[in-house]
This record gives sequence, C-alpha cells and structure tokens, in this order.
Amino acid sequence: MPEFARAQTAGMAPTPGLRDFAIEFFHFVQKEASACLFAGLFFASVLLVPRSGVLGLPRYDALLVIALAIQAGLVWSGRETFDELKAIGLFHVLGFALEVFKTSSGIQSWSYPDAAYTKVFGVPLFSGFMYAAVGSYIIQAWRLLDLRIEHHPPYWMAGLIATAIYLNFFTHHFIGDYRWYLAAGAIGLYARSQIVFRPLRRDRRMPLALGLVLVGFFIWLAENIGTFFGLWAYPHQLGAWAAVHVTKWSAWSLLVLMSFTIVTNLKHIKATVHVPS
Repeated sequence: MPEFARAQTAGMAPTPGLRDFAIEFFHFVQKEASACLFAGLFFASVLLVPRSGVLGLPRYDALLVIALAIQAGLVWSGRETFDELKAIGLFHVLGFALEVFKTSSGIQSWSYPDAAYTKVFGVPLFSGFMYAAVGSYIIQAWRLLDLRIEHHPPYWMAGLIATAIYLNFFTHHFIGDYRWYLAAGAIGLYARSQIVFRPLRRDRRMPLALGLVLVGFFIWLAENIGTFFGLWAYPHQLGAWAAVHVTKWSAWSLLVLMSFTIVTNLKHIKATVHVPS
C-alpha cells in the first residue's frame, strides 16, 4: 500500500521538463514586467490622475511631470544609461511630430480635449512619452532577456522600410494608404528572422513578426483604456466612448517594427563604428 501511494504521488509530481518550463516562464514574465516599468508606471498614472488635475495642475501637465520623474528615476537608478536615454529621446521627438501632424486642423485624426499649460501646437508634451515608452520597453527587454536576432535582414533595407512606414503615417492622407503593401514587404523581409531570448538558462525562440504583432496588440488594448478615460479621443468617440477600431492594431504593429528597427540599427552602429576617445 505505501508503494502504491508513492507511485500515485510520483505520478502527480511535475516532470523535470514541465518544472523547468514553469521556472523559465516565471522568469520571462518577471523580466517582461521589469521591461515594462516605464510604461506600467506611466499607464498607472493615466488611471490614477483625475481628469480635473492635481492641486490645480491640469491633468496633461501633471502627467508630464510624472513622466519626467519616472524617466529621471530610471536614469538615476542605473536602469537606463544616458545612451539609452538619447535613443528614447529620439522616440519622443518622432512621436511628438506625428502627434502634431495627426491633430492638426487639416487632419484631425484624433484630439486632446482638455486644457493644459504644456500644449504645443495643440498637443500636450506628455504625449511623446507614450511613444518613448515603446522604445524603453524594447531597450529594457533587449538587456534583461539577453535578446538577439537570428537571420536579421540587411540593416539598410530594414532602415528603408521603417522610414517608409513612418512616412506613410503622414502621406496616406494625400496619396493613399500603402500600409498593407509595406506590411507585406516587412513580412517578406523578416520572414526568416527569429527573436532569441533567454529568460534564465535556456534560449527560446519566436518569429520576429509574431513578437511585433503581440506587442502591437497590447498597445492597442492600452489605447482603448486611454481613450475610455478621455485622455484623447478619435472623432467617433466625441459623443460617447466606442472601441478603437481594430485597424489601429496593424498601425501599432508597424510602429513597433519602426521602433524595433531604430534600436537594432543603433546597436549595430555602436557595435561596428569605432569612435576614438
């Protein structure tokens, strides 16, 4: 009878392979959460800061102060280097330029309805940090998960299609939307590319295209929550809130690809170009 009980217990115990996978998965989730630190703290601020503002400071201005404090804390703590801060600043500039164009009177793709002292051309300065959060996540995940890319396409080709994707966000209002052609080109370019990452001891692999689409999906979900809380609004949400159209998922996935390309190209340049001290 004791032998039968031991056999039952042994049958219920997790196999070494399953146990190792569970440990690796736990570390993967932990490191992903750590990589999302800037995005998570900033998103929590969006939910917690009331629309009426804080201590007389309008909501958009309060969010700018919070974003700057989070960014300063990451640099002060050593979680981000000054080189990484410069890269994140590039995301901020590119994102803010897109925001100014998209909210302009001739385009009006979306709008920021609340008043703020820190609005420039009708766009609150905190908005650039939403794009910087994507860059911060990629940079942090790269380090924490010891990430590398197998079968990366030529860097100049990756840079060319990323530039075309960014420009299409502007030009599609005038000469047509070539998003799906660009997406098809990107899929072909990265068809063999694999993300290799290490949660703890073992390398894991994922098709690069799948990773980009998954990140784009989570950003799309966050965008739905942001518009629900009235942070900004699309034209169809001005009367009453409605879900952000699912096509925005594809737009975010392409924007993530563009952000990823910036990071990979900057790392490639840093690794191959010698700057005399």
